Amino acid sequence: MRKIVLLLLLPMLLFAKNSIEKNLHLRKSKIPIKVDGIIDQAWVQADSISDFIQHQPYNGTTPKEKTIVKVLSTETSLFCMFICYDSAQNATYHTGTLDNTNGDGVTMMLDTFNDKKTAYKIGLSAGGTRIDARLLDDARNRDYNWDGIWFGVSKRYDWGYIVEMEIPYKSIQYDKNLSEWGLDFDRWVMANNEDTYWCHYEENEGQRISKFGKLIFDGFKPQVAGLNLEIYPVGLLKTNYTGNDNYNMDPTAGLDIFYNPSSALTFQLTSNPDFAQIEADPFDFNISRYESYFSERRPFFIEGQEVFTPSGRQRNSGFYRPMELFYPRRIGKKLPDGGEIPLQLGTRAFGRLNSWEYGGFIAATGEKAYTQDGERYLEKQATFASGRIKKQLFGNSTAGLLYVGKFEEGNTYGVLDADGAFRDDNWQLAWQLARSIKNSEGDYAGSVGLTQFGERWINMFRSRYVGNEFDIDQIGFVPWKGTWETVWLTGPRWPFEKSAIRAILIYFGPYSNYEKADEYTDRGGVLGINFNFRKFWGFEINLDTGKSRDNDRTYKSYSANFSSWFSWSPRWNGNLWGGYSRSYNFSRDYLAYYSWSGAELSWNILSTLRIGSQMNTYIEGEPDGGVVNTVYNARPYFSLTPVNDLNIRVYLDGVYYTDSSQLEQLIGGFYFAYNFRPKSWIYFALNEVQDREEHFGMHDPRSLNVAARAAVFKLKYLYYF
Repeated sequence: MRKIVLLLLLPMLLFAKNSIEKNLHLRKSKIPIKVDGIIDQAWVQADSISDFIQHQPYNGTTPKEKTIVKVLSTETSLFCMFICYDSAQNATYHTGTLDNTNGDGVTMMLDTFNDKKTAYKIGLSAGGTRIDARLLDDARNRDYNWDGIWFGVSKRYDWGYIVEMEIPYKSIQYDKNLSEWGLDFDRWVMANNEDTYWCHYEENEGQRISKFGKLIFDGFKPQVAGLNLEIYPVGLLKTNYTGNDNYNMDPTAGLDIFYNPSSALTFQLTSNPDFAQIEADPFDFNISRYESYFSERRPFFIEGQEVFTPSGRQRNSGFYRPMELFYPRRIGKKLPDGGEIPLQLGTRAFGRLNSWEYGGFIAATGEKAYTQDGERYLEKQATFASGRIKKQLFGNSTAGLLYVGKFEEGNTYGVLDADGAFRDDNWQLAWQLARSIKNSEGDYAGSVGLTQFGERWINMFRSRYVGNEFDIDQIGFVPWKGTWETVWLTGPRWPFEKSAIRAILIYFGPYSNYEKADEYTDRGGVLGINFNFRKFWGFEINLDTGKSRDNDRTYKSYSANFSSWFSWSPRWNGNLWGGYSRSYNFSRDYLAYYSWSGAELSWNILSTLRIGSQMNTYIEGEPDGGVVNTVYNARPYFSLTPVNDLNIRVYLDGVYYTDSSQLEQLIGGFYFAYNFRPKSWIYFALNEVQDREEHFGMHDPRSLNVAARAAVFKLKYLYYF
């Protein structure tokens, strides 16, 4: 009878174990708190936790090293202390810059709206480097472009280290009516490859905000009032080479303003902004019929961009990505002659109202004449605008509307989009439907993507349709006009609890891709295998084969791809990849094989010095099986960080072609950056691009010619009220 009762109760007991709620109480300190990495008298009042759980390498087990976390509050700030024991005294203490460090560290994560889909991630490395980001889409994505105003210290001891942090309430957004926030903590022990959390997450799922514990306010609620105003005067001196040993000096000044009239609303304004991109884009080898994509790196466009991003992007899986209907690089873009369209003004606002998120954006660009192939053209003055609303549904699912437009004399361009994502712990179904606007013309596009990572089986599906007349080239990045692509992958997954292998995944499935340009549907199948090892390395191999048509040529297509990654020690990490395919070469207009390989390696020689390089090789075949050209692209660099937040970096990017037996392009850069206080920078950069084309009315085919040469000095200082 007892056995029967136990069998009946076992599922209930297991469910109770998996749904244990973790709570930590936040109390007001009666004693002033000093952020110095020392356990002083104030911390005696604090509630604390120490029941961390391994996420990796052995999911669900007790960590090797003990961690204690305490929290306290004052009227104006939230304080957090990590006490990190290190029995082997092998913690890695490297210097670094904001969001760029390598070594042991800790983070605190706060869901300040209890929406179970977004959170702040704030932490410090053992060496004292700051880390902050926004967790999005139930932690499926990270936005490290968010930079907060907070303070922290890391102090080393014989038995480990202490991290102490102060987060002013006015520096984060939150709901003043809540009596509790979502909460989790993380510790990374590099020598053991150990990632531990306060809350438990399934290994196949990863971290989920919807499974956070609770930070409960004891007898108070944060109610900080004030101007919440950030003002950044910007001084800028730019020098550009104009040919014949002449340089154009351009001193200027600008002003950036952030204003939070409430804990759920932000206004941003920039006047005479520095939108220039001094760092040249890396070399990209492209034989397809579509343009290459380059990421946006200008701060104004990437900070707070989350509200304007369509739902469904997943950081750990590049399988499904929503169409990028707002591509900021179209604003203030570079012109064919190397000039840039001037950006005069930019402003935006974003915030929350209950379960709604909203945002708006406006930018104005000036008029600019340029030369292309000996002809003179004029880029007209234009205004760019975007509006966004997003609604939270069914827990942490979302649905929203997005509008992006460009207005110039005689032309109106735009796109209207509806998108959303339904999600649970281990699956997400995202969708997107858009209508383009080009004066009186327009067309439709849409995408859908399902990702489901079960413990024993995975399913991934994506489909994207782009109409023949769907043209948003003035505002977005959707170059695949007249196409319809569909891929479905499924397969078993074998997790291992104790062995050196963490998991093995096999996947397979069909694909199809219709292109109006060829009036044909390419079709075939995919087979792949992924090995993931506990020592933080792994590899993946995938094969595909099918029938294709390009430029009236029908043929059997196939490709093989290999990729691997490793981080075997605190000092070394790298990647290795390669592939071989039979496909159409649009740059040469024929069918042949194409092969590529690459490697990336970085090495921390010292705790303050890191060197590394990336090497890529591209081999273009001939129709008869020979080799027409091999391209080598090398990118060596070194990065020196003598103290935290001060970085000196030097890099080269060289391209060598075997068909010409010479170096065809060389990019060199030098950067000095010092983040001397939150959101305050001194920045100096030199950049030069050389190639074998004609520039500035001069051309020497026997040597590389200067295509661009620029220097920038920038000072940005925060006034915080």
